[in-house]
Amino acid sequence: MASYHIRKYQESDNDSVLALFSSGMTEHIPATFRHMLMLPRTLLFLLGVPLTLLLVTSSWLLTIMSSFTLLIFLRLLATFPWKVHEALCLRTDLADITKNYMSSCGSCYWVAEFEGQVVGTVSALPVADPPLGKKQLQLLHLSVAKEHRGKGIAKALVRTLIQFARVQGYNEVFIETTTMHYSALALYQAMGFQKKSQIYYSMIWRILDIPKVDLMYHLPSAQEEGL
Repeated sequence: MASYHIRKYQESDNDSVLALFSSGMTEHIPATFRHMLMLPRTLLFLLGVPLTLLLVTSSWLLTIMSSFTLLIFLRLLATFPWKVHEALCLRTDLADITKNYMSSCGSCYWVAEFEGQVVGTVSALPVADPPLGKKQLQLLHLSVAKEHRGKGIAKALVRTLIQFARVQGYNEVFIETTTMHYSALALYQAMGFQKKSQIYYSMIWRILDIPKVDLMYHLPSAQEEGL
């Protein structure tokens, strides 16, 4: 039997939920930096600029300093989009979780609790402008504390949201994520989510070569289930 349980968000969870969200955003930075270093254009940049300086100035000190400066720049570049996304969420939907998620029957925020501590989260909001004839629910902020992964918590949270969507009469569950979320993508697809599209959020994400991935989970209607 699981030693954790999933329940709806309470005001007393706010600090723990925000801390878990921020730590999850920070966790993506080193992986993004490593991803950038493996891009052919980045390697060319890291080799070409210092080599050019060495040929022009014949200064090894300037060459070494330029290499360190470029690495610092790339690290900051890897940090920037995650911090921007974090700041955006903290001043929009996460600024007042009770108001934005718990005041309507069509949305919700759940936490996974272990020994009195919040160790996982997931939330759901109705898609504002769904396709004609569709009622879509968007999955947001799926996160599990690093030390509690591999216990089925993320899967249980997603199942809770899917059941909520079914009860509320939604046709589809929609997710926006990125190719950097390797484990989350694998989880979603293993649970039946289908990849719909892959584009870049903005120019910075294109530079980082990290596209956005849209996935959809179809909830059969009563008529379809009866077939």
